[in-house]
Amino acid sequence: MTHLTLEDIAKKAGVSRSTVSRVINDKPNVRSEVRQRVLQVIKETGYEPHAAARSLASHRSRLIGLVIPRTVHTVFSDPYFPRLTMGIAQACNQYDYTLSLFLLHTPDEERKLFARIARRGLLDGVIVQVGQMGDELICKLANTDMPFVVAGRPVNVPAASYVDVDNVAGSYNAVSHLIHLGYSRIGTITGPLNTTAGQDRYEGYRRAVDRRGLTLNDNLVAEGDYTETGAYYAMQRLLEQKPDAIFAASDAMALGALRAIREANLSVPGDIAVVSFDDLPPAVTANPPLTTMRQPVRRMGVKLMETLLDIIENGSRPPRRIIFDTELVIRGSCGSNLGARARKVRNTASS
Repeated sequence: MTHLTLEDIAKKAGVSRSTVSRVINDKPNVRSEVRQRVLQVIKETGYEPHAAARSLASHRSRLIGLVIPRTVHTVFSDPYFPRLTMGIAQACNQYDYTLSLFLLHTPDEERKLFARIARRGLLDGVIVQVGQMGDELICKLANTDMPFVVAGRPVNVPAASYVDVDNVAGSYNAVSHLIHLGYSRIGTITGPLNTTAGQDRYEGYRRAVDRRGLTLNDNLVAEGDYTETGAYYAMQRLLEQKPDAIFAASDAMALGALRAIREANLSVPGDIAVVSFDDLPPAVTANPPLTTMRQPVRRMGVKLMETLLDIIENGSRPPRRIIFDTELVIRGSCGSNLGARARKVRNTASS
């Protein structure tokens, strides 16, 4: 099969080579009827522009970087990251971009990567997962002209655009649901409190306890690390305080809490109710299935890519702040039969 060139398309369409190039690269100053004639020839011939030539013409690499900082340790064990990456990759495919994944493990790797991505030419833009508070990578990016957007709310970087969920409202609603069901000794396994998501979900827990008339008890708070193992040990400590319900700040941590509760010969939700945050696949397969706050992780991935493309095309000012709502998904782990819960409370009080 003969490889078609721009000159071939131009001859068939009766236009100049430069006109074909402007149509392919979606440039202005081409009359509508001419543009349609060129596109029709391209369709009929099956012509595919050479990717490298298109990049040179547009001064873009059509490569997007997804950066997972060294402060994030759960990328391969937490289903959040694969789901987020799926959404980003879906949008990359839709808009004809290639996704490059950068996993950082050491400060030296972070320094070397920053020197590479800060140079225009390698990447058209960067999506970076927020790490610990004080992580310098996002601050450094904000001082360059590299288009970037953050997955999660960063702190002290007012110029950064980001996509996140309303973590405070989500955890507030989760804990309020437990209070509505009659639970009063509600413990929590927080995310890492040196992260914005960990802080925000803990803040939602505190607000619900305070505004719903309960007393905040620091002994019912245990810090986790978004891993099942870390939450298992945190739950063992909380069991000494005899909670009647637990809010775990992620589904992965809820699984660790369930294991610790079972090993203590207690049942969920009969002895301790559990509500978590994420609604990723493990929430459905857990025993019992988890009541959880659903965050639309895959849609957030798509929106991250779309926001980055907006920044590439139109500049970083003003910063974009996209906040998704969460949704309470009720399953078996919370004991949502309010009547049964009330009877249990009364029976306990009279015994």
